[in-house]
Amino acid sequence: MDILQIIGASMVLIGSLVLLIASIGLHRMPDAYNRIQVGTKASTMSVVFVMIGFIFILPSWFGKFFTIMLFVMLTNPISSNVLMRASHKKGEPLSSKTVIDNLKEDEEKEELNKNNENGTF
Repeated sequence: MDILQIIGASMVLIGSLVLLIASIGLHRMPDAYNRIQVGTKASTMSVVFVMIGFIFILPSWFGKFFTIMLFVMLTNPISSNVLMRASHKKGEPLSSKTVIDNLKEDEEKEELNKNNENGTF
């Protein structure tokens, strides 16, 4: 085994450990919003570590692994944002520990602006 394969295997191991620790941490989160956030960050970071590890192991596949890594880094946060907004719109309750609901405040401002534009109050 050469040094690149050892580095690659270490990166894959780190990515797996990030995902394992995050999956354990999911059980500690108080509501769906926090769980989505933890799951998104963990899966994005673990894919990055695993793909970098695979790049060290199989350098000839750099383009494919980099494309996968880039795709996950771009789409994973967007999809979790859409899921959180849909949950909020559906009425999924926040944790009792939540102090600020910025999305609710933004929706109220948007509704107020819409009513002002239509001439209704």
